[in-house]
Amino acid sequence: MRTIIYSLVFLYTSLFATLQEKSAVVYYEDKISYPMVGIHDYIIVQPELTNTHTHGFSLYNDKMYAYVSIGEIDKKIKEYQDIKQEWVVAKNDSWQSEVLDLKNKEYIEYLFSAMIQPRVNQGFTNFFFDTLDSYHLASKTQEDREANEKALVSFLKEFKRRYPNSKLVINRGFEIIDQVHDLVDAVLFESYYVGIGGDKLAYKNVDSEAREWLDIHIDKIKSYGVDVISVEYLPEDEVDAADEVVGKLVKRGIIPYVSNRELNIYGKSSKNAIKREIFTLINEERLDRTLTEAHQHGGLVIEYLGYIEKLYDINDGLPSLNDMRHYAGVVIWLHDVVDNPLEFIKWVKSLDTIGLKVVFISNFGIGQADEVLELIDVKKTKGLVQKKEIIHQDKMIPFEIDPSMSLVHKSYKSKNIKPLLTYENTDGTKSTPGAITSWGGYIVEQAFMQGIEKEFLWVTNPFKFFEEGLRLEKLVVPDVTTENGKRLFFTHIDGDGIMNKVEGKPDLFSGDVILEEILKPYKVPHSVSLVGAEIRPDGLYPQLSEKMLQISKDMFALENVEGATHTFTHPFKWGKIQNNQLSQEYRLKVKDYNFSLEHELVDSIEYLNDNLSSENTKHIQTVFWSGDCTPRENALEVIYQNNLLNINGGDTLITRTKPWLSYVGPLGVERGEYYQVYTGAQNENVFTNDWLGPYWGFKKVVQTFQMTDSPRRLKPIDIYYHLYSGSKMASLKALKFVFDWSLKQEVMPIFTSEYIPKVLDFYTASMAKDGDDWLVDGLRDLKTIRIEKENAAVDFINSNSTVGLKHFENHTYLSLDQGTKHQLRVANNEDYKKETYLISSNAKLVDYNQNEKSKKFLFEGHVDLKLSFNIGEGCRLQVKPKPLKKIEFANKVNYYFRDEKKATVESICK
Repeated sequence: MRTIIYSLVFLYTSLFATLQEKSAVVYYEDKISYPMVGIHDYIIVQPELTNTHTHGFSLYNDKMYAYVSIGEIDKKIKEYQDIKQEWVVAKNDSWQSEVLDLKNKEYIEYLFSAMIQPRVNQGFTNFFFDTLDSYHLASKTQEDREANEKALVSFLKEFKRRYPNSKLVINRGFEIIDQVHDLVDAVLFESYYVGIGGDKLAYKNVDSEAREWLDIHIDKIKSYGVDVISVEYLPEDEVDAADEVVGKLVKRGIIPYVSNRELNIYGKSSKNAIKREIFTLINEERLDRTLTEAHQHGGLVIEYLGYIEKLYDINDGLPSLNDMRHYAGVVIWLHDVVDNPLEFIKWVKSLDTIGLKVVFISNFGIGQADEVLELIDVKKTKGLVQKKEIIHQDKMIPFEIDPSMSLVHKSYKSKNIKPLLTYENTDGTKSTPGAITSWGGYIVEQAFMQGIEKEFLWVTNPFKFFEEGLRLEKLVVPDVTTENGKRLFFTHIDGDGIMNKVEGKPDLFSGDVILEEILKPYKVPHSVSLVGAEIRPDGLYPQLSEKMLQISKDMFALENVEGATHTFTHPFKWGKIQNNQLSQEYRLKVKDYNFSLEHELVDSIEYLNDNLSSENTKHIQTVFWSGDCTPRENALEVIYQNNLLNINGGDTLITRTKPWLSYVGPLGVERGEYYQVYTGAQNENVFTNDWLGPYWGFKKVVQTFQMTDSPRRLKPIDIYYHLYSGSKMASLKALKFVFDWSLKQEVMPIFTSEYIPKVLDFYTASMAKDGDDWLVDGLRDLKTIRIEKENAAVDFINSNSTVGLKHFENHTYLSLDQGTKHQLRVANNEDYKKETYLISSNAKLVDYNQNEKSKKFLFEGHVDLKLSFNIGEGCRLQVKPKPLKKIEFANKVNYYFRDEKKATVESICK
């Protein structure tokens, strides 16, 4: 039976055809959307517009190609006066640029030194060489042309000699393909079907004679196994309808890319990314983005659905439709009145013309300009009206609280809607403050949230509202809370108070207690940060420095501890840093210290690596934010430019006394092109009223862990506290209570530095879909896909990088192998039970291989291993080393190991 099943691989390939086809994107703008480009095999960009320090660039760098013009003079050439006069220059009137002779050795050296090596230094490995055929314009005779062709071939060979690991795409170069086919990965040309007339706005079909000439060269290129890419140009409003052109090119064996002439939108190829980013309009004039309701209440909801909240400040002006095309939807969450309500609502209305749905949250942002709402078929009455009763409630209402029945309210009416909440008023009129409309939807006034003192409760189910109002596709969701069927567990310590004296034991410091009572007995990964000013001789306590450094060194020497920095002077207000300076009132007052972000972040880590390292010490690379934990782009830029990790902030503190979704923070926040990663829960300082007591208050964080696990698993377990928790007996007991409870759960313990990249993967993962088949790329550290459906299934035969499946409440978690790119098929049957698959493990899957009759899993973790498997029909498992205990039931088996953190499981089938 299994042989028959595996013989269907051809059918599998044909079914996955659109997801397996190679695809390309050529994008010549800045601020690249990696969820839009990541699934492609060729990503060609302008290097000067590309930030190579972002997580997305590091994820997809092997597929990124830096544009370099070989035949056109760069403006920097004017600075190269010592050799310029020796170049042979010809004028290319069509491109309005100068074309240079590659026979000139000085010019070739210029290309390498001034145009190629700087891009390598920038971070690029691969290149797209444009204008290779410019030598035609510099050739007056056939002899010249042949000489120039020879020079071009020599140049390409020299490039591969100098950069043997670089991949190369060339523009045209048809005449030299016989000599360079082994040097290039793809040949790109323009306009197989659609060309540009003399007027850039005049698009025309390429004539058959020109296409026949191209066909001859295309067939030759393909005969060498080299990919062929055709870039087709259409007006922006026609690109989305370019399926016919794409289909014809794919049928011809050409990788298609259809875009506008400026290449500044995300066009179409043989496979296309699902739009995951939600444009969210806010006003940051008075509030930092982390304090806006849109971020605090909306970010988590959007992320749970698998989408990404992209905050945009209205003070930067309304974007053009061109800049909006790659978003999945638009959320408008404003409290201040816009400057021009009419222009604003016209902009909203125009979004529907490009297929974008819009939802308004809380209010419409137009103040008293009620008449402009009629442009979107909404009428708002003047003044207030008195309610009589609720006459309609959609199933998404109520969520956390019933709609208000306060006496008076503002009245809203609309037509062509699906009402979510409707009141009848005492004057006989009706009001609908919540509705799904033809252009999106709105929840305002009583349909939005109800405030009880400082607590905010959702009236309408936000998960359902965003999904329905924005017409969001149900995604398979990259999930950072779970791995290999287990909830992720990590713990991290802010370094404050290492030198605090211990209650009742004045000879001990808080750091001593945490070392002996927590880090040593609880043999799970711990991430410990230090405040430089509290331990260093050039800090606040030089007389204690020797002792503090020794405690720190003893901590870092433990196998289950990794270090981090909590900065040097513990900045309290990151938003106050201007021109790389911070006043002493906003940080620890260290004598003779000249503040800089580099010293706080980079140098503080280097100091720890240089002075606290030992044989077991792990390389330190993580910053735990201090103070208000709201670093701005200036601080995040230092982090990413130095390949560091960062965490803290987020304010997740939901408990049984505050059981509201608004008390759960998002995964992180974006500033510029950088992400700050948030914690999984708040620290003990919050639960002890800013360390005023009760000191046992941190016990309540267990409630946070429980309530972020069910009915939706929103967060991993993160025990986050300060070193000063070792100074009080009550706080130490609370800490042990939290550890004891957490380690009884079904968890996979990891270091904090292992969690952070999973969040970054979430924000940059790219996915495509074809029916029940999904392609997800960019999952380097994130290894779980969640299907928000109870008892969902996957077709393991046609999902060969999916290694496991675990059902939990209303979710199904799929475990992935060690690759970054995954194809999977969602199934609607129980055939998966016939296969061997991983149910759960508390360790990483570091290697996985399979063939027709076997699957081999290699696990490596931080604690004694626990593994659970489903055993396929006709299969048996071999396990090395031998487990301490084995429990079998039906077709499932659990393995328990002692003093083993590494194991191999092989499934061998008949």
